[in-house]
Amino acid sequence: MSGLDLEQFFTIRALLLGFIVYVFTRLIYNGFFHPLARVPGPLLARMSSIPSWYHAMKGDRHIWLWQLFQIYGEKIRVDPATVIFYDPEAYKAIYSTKANVQRSGFYTAWKRNKMDAHTLNTVDVAEHAYKRKLLNVSFTEKSVRAASEFVFRHVDRWNELMVGDSEDWSKPVDFSESVGTLVFDISGDLCFGRSFETKEPGENPLKTMPQSIEEYMRFYYPIARSPLLNLVLWLKPRGLDSLFEAISPPTINHFNEFVYRSVSERLKLHQEQKGKPETEQRLDMFHFLCEAKDPDTGRPAHDEQTLRAEASLLVIAGSDTSATSLTATMFYLSLPSQAHRLTKLVREIRSTFQSAEEIVQGPKLASCVYMKACIEEAMRLSPAGPSELARQVRAGGIIIKGDYYPEGTIVGTSAFTSGRNEKIYGDSYTYRPERWIVDEAAGVTQQDVDRARSNFHPFSAGPGNCVGKNLAILELLAAVGRTLWTYDMRRAPGSTLGGGSPELGWGQRDPEQFQLIDAYIAIHRGPMLQFRKKQI
Repeated sequence: MSGLDLEQFFTIRALLLGFIVYVFTRLIYNGFFHPLARVPGPLLARMSSIPSWYHAMKGDRHIWLWQLFQIYGEKIRVDPATVIFYDPEAYKAIYSTKANVQRSGFYTAWKRNKMDAHTLNTVDVAEHAYKRKLLNVSFTEKSVRAASEFVFRHVDRWNELMVGDSEDWSKPVDFSESVGTLVFDISGDLCFGRSFETKEPGENPLKTMPQSIEEYMRFYYPIARSPLLNLVLWLKPRGLDSLFEAISPPTINHFNEFVYRSVSERLKLHQEQKGKPETEQRLDMFHFLCEAKDPDTGRPAHDEQTLRAEASLLVIAGSDTSATSLTATMFYLSLPSQAHRLTKLVREIRSTFQSAEEIVQGPKLASCVYMKACIEEAMRLSPAGPSELARQVRAGGIIIKGDYYPEGTIVGTSAFTSGRNEKIYGDSYTYRPERWIVDEAAGVTQQDVDRARSNFHPFSAGPGNCVGKNLAILELLAAVGRTLWTYDMRRAPGSTLGGGSPELGWGQRDPEQFQLIDAYIAIHRGPMLQFRKKQI
């Protein structure tokens, strides 16, 4: 070996040895000497982010968190810098408007490139507040009322297609798949100015678009949970964004191109309609985004770049919550053990309204307290975002449950685990809508309901709450109400799709628990349902 080769050999060996020593030292520090070392959790997770990332890759991170809470108690350290809590008081401390936190780098990782800046992936507190203020002016009572007409039209057509002219039970349908097409068509109509008719029979290249959204989320979610997240965030504007775009599945690029093209077409339509009377314009959500004015300056709230970014966000977010909540509601109501609750709900709907078309926003719909309770109970058990909404502690630290957490700590609560808090709900694994309705005769007091609601945040809270909450609730009430007014429903005989099973392991064995895949949003399959025109 020449002198130069020998020198290179020793240099490489020294570098490798130094790297090994650094990694080993870092692992020991994280596990035993880190400021968060006192917080309980599995040793490997306290030392490294790899376990958390591994479960994000598998799609069962929410189940893993639930398991850890069963073992370690009400707070757990799931990676060197992250502490997750299992308590409504902790939720308030983390997500309230005055909390000394900001969105973590987890959200920045979702940016495809520097142009893709929207309300969700903005972490700077002041910038996020400004973007959110501009978005709020588009989601008014007037815009929701206008959007409701699109929602009702799609629900009615979806109902027609489920049964057709048959008087008997329909063919079994994977309800997750069917609802995916419904909410995507609604989102398309509201965001892009036209329905993409993915729920219609026949060939349609856009039918795969709901699956493309799933692919998008499942590709970026492990990146956002990466053990090397800080390095990823540093490299993204330095060429990594282009690499991700090059190696991402073709369906993701197809989705991005679809959004860009759809926004361009909707912008063109908006320009053509400008100046016409409002009665001649298309009053979808995109119209209100385009027409929104900055309340401080009076200038347009959004330019073309932000319109594209926000439209991409709205079509994903608009599909996510509604699809999961609607599917979970029908999963639980179609269980044979819940037949009495399905009967009770159908009786409420059909005795309140004289026709399906009568189910619109107003006092009658608001009076259907049991229908709302059925939906909320499904949202408790099957949240649209199963794992924590990560918040990074800012300078000055934060006090949570009497303990101090320093700047840089990532904190949060998991909606999936919070919904199963036995101290709050008692029979937390049971689907029981009655827990949301005060009924002294049934043993449900106002205090019980207040305690349940203190731990229930399906649309988040504080500065990060869901801007489209009212529209989503209306969409859910319309879909459940109009469907069950028009049709009888049952689980396809012998089908267990969507439920747990013994081979899935701890936390996923119960066939009466709707199973979710964690990809930041919730992905799911089933149940297999059948419908027929109502018999009474």
